[in-house]
Amino acid sequence: MASTADAIKSGLIPNTQELEVNKLFRACVKLEGSDLHLKVGIPPMVRVGGTLRPMNRGPIGDEEMVGLLLPLMNDRQRKIFDRDGGADFAHTLLVDETNWRFRVNLLQQLGHMGLVARRVNSFIPDFEGLNLPPSVETLCKYDQGMVLLAGVTGSGKSTTIGSMLNWINRNYRKHILTLEDPIEFVYTQDKCLINQREVGLDVIDFEVGMKHAVREDPDIILVGEMRDRETFMTAIHAAETGHLVFGTIHASSAATTIGRILDLFPQDMHPALRSAIAFNMKGIVAQKLLKSIKPGVSRVPTVEIMTFSPTIRKLVLEERDEKLPDAIRIGAEDGMQDFTQSLKDLVDKELIDRATAMEVAPNQEALKMALKGINVSQGGIL
Repeated sequence: MASTADAIKSGLIPNTQELEVNKLFRACVKLEGSDLHLKVGIPPMVRVGGTLRPMNRGPIGDEEMVGLLLPLMNDRQRKIFDRDGGADFAHTLLVDETNWRFRVNLLQQLGHMGLVARRVNSFIPDFEGLNLPPSVETLCKYDQGMVLLAGVTGSGKSTTIGSMLNWINRNYRKHILTLEDPIEFVYTQDKCLINQREVGLDVIDFEVGMKHAVREDPDIILVGEMRDRETFMTAIHAAETGHLVFGTIHASSAATTIGRILDLFPQDMHPALRSAIAFNMKGIVAQKLLKSIKPGVSRVPTVEIMTFSPTIRKLVLEERDEKLPDAIRIGAEDGMQDFTQSLKDLVDKELIDRATAMEVAPNQEALKMALKGINVSQGGIL
């Protein structure tokens, strides 16, 4: 289906042709930036340690921008860009004998072309290297069900899922199938058989890819972002039929993810959805990236984990979502933790300072008490 040119531009084959824009991608790598921003009228910007900084060069003009960005796209991506005013794809380049991948979004704004590109680490860190809590490992050990990573754009969800799939790859002999748009991490097979399919390159669209997936004997399926009802229904069906499904969703916390999923569907479907979620979801991990104070560590995640214990299932089925945060807070025995507990741990390990913790704390008073060693527990959940 895909030509060599398509594979190069998707990032699956290194691009040996030097594009002019690669100089800016290469500078982003050298500066250890997480993101590259190109906008007409200002110099290129790189996000380093969470802060946007301009490169040491002049502003980019319209003509230069078009010359930089058009060669990045293949015919399919150009058609999507012209139709939708934006396009998403992966781009790869060689820097110091290492292939670096970028998740690229081209956009139109005020009639000008622009680019935002997220650098994807070629090395996938383990849980300890990402400063993730030990209970994340437990979520990798299920044979079937669904595990969701929740957070805003740029919160590290893809990296955490990459780390989880890599743990499975090192410890089990299973078939991992990913369906992504675009592919981010390219995995090196260890014990697992791994097939990665990119929408538009390897399969025409997500719906067809998932229809194929159930015939491809996967044990684990990565479905990428849960952005619409069709994606979620397909994923939950795969979980119900004996697969372990990983996905991401835009939600601010583990508890509010339930409402975020339900919002995709009409009210009359909510009871059936609650039942499907309660009996198939294994865990929801919500995270935010924070600036670290530890030398050599740029940013660390604060992580909330909600596992589907009998208490959580009961609350979801009975539509008592307002009680979920209390259940998470006292659910340590079931591998749960809330953002307050996570922030306390990060401060205790001297990974973040107290000011940063207080700034992002959902409940500042609870965090103050936790830092003083006072454990606040509330009864009456059930």
